[in-house]
Amino acid sequence: MAPRKPAKSSSPKVNTGKPGRAPGGRDTGSGKGGGKPPSTGRMSGSSSRSSGPREGGPRGRPIRQSDARRSAPVAKGLGGEQIEGRQAVRELLIGQRRKVKEIWIAQDIDPAPIIDDIEQLADAARVTVLEVPRRTLEDTARSEAPQGIIAFAQPLEEADFNALMTKRNGVMPFLVAVDGVTDPGNLGALLRCCDGAGVTGVILPKHRAVHVTPTVAKTSAGAIEHVPMTLVPGLPVAITQMRDKGIWVVGLDDSSENTLFDIANFATDGICIVLGSEGTGLSRLVKERCDTVVSIPMLGQVSSLNVSAAAALATYEVTRARLASPA
Repeated sequence: MAPRKPAKSSSPKVNTGKPGRAPGGRDTGSGKGGGKPPSTGRMSGSSSRSSGPREGGPRGRPIRQSDARRSAPVAKGLGGEQIEGRQAVRELLIGQRRKVKEIWIAQDIDPAPIIDDIEQLADAARVTVLEVPRRTLEDTARSEAPQGIIAFAQPLEEADFNALMTKRNGVMPFLVAVDGVTDPGNLGALLRCCDGAGVTGVILPKHRAVHVTPTVAKTSAGAIEHVPMTLVPGLPVAITQMRDKGIWVVGLDDSSENTLFDIANFATDGICIVLGSEGTGLSRLVKERCDTVVSIPMLGQVSSLNVSAAAALATYEVTRARLASPA
């Protein structure tokens, strides 16, 4: 590792070079995946962040405060270009699924083992790490609490839908489809549950649904780097395709008299759990295309669960059945 020199001044520097672009505004579930970092210049070799006291301006070409307020381009596909939060950035580097362009760390960030991990992983991957003023970082962030760190990377690559429907390495497909979920926090938490339960793929609609925004990435705690995802033009057609492939499609809706715990063949079949939004549940056409629709018993006073909580219950019920009856 090349030696790193601490900055000589604790005052933020002013960029005299050509301004770059960075996203502005907070995550509202618009489906934007973030933008590219401001043009800060690159340093070859190891990470450019000082291992000494966290003071001074960023390494490389410094960043202007105004750069962080520029609008991000609308993301196409899954998104995921801007990753915020310590665990999410760490998993981005561990996953090695896509190129990481640059990492920003706040100058005044408190020491922590996970920050050391990120710096070491970035150094091994030859990713530039820049110390930036806290204000610059927070102006650029699109989640509410970026935890003093932002990474910029290539967009997530979509998984092939046909491949997700295929048995691989002796494992039957275990899929989750999301119908009309627009809240990024809910989608991020759902993806974290899917990763933990061993879901082999997540299906998202191209339209009228949130994709991978910075809030989704942060709330997922890095699960976006490990759970294959695909976009489909229409969920009803995708459900028909899955059924044609022999995948059993189970919708979750609180209007059904049949419960999740009545299902007997979770352990043996390829399966897709379909979850709707909290407000409207499953759309009529999606509900009609499912093989069966079940509910989660609600014994208290509230009428329904958060979609990520419902996802956790449903996916782990499948996992429990499969662990109890290994193929």
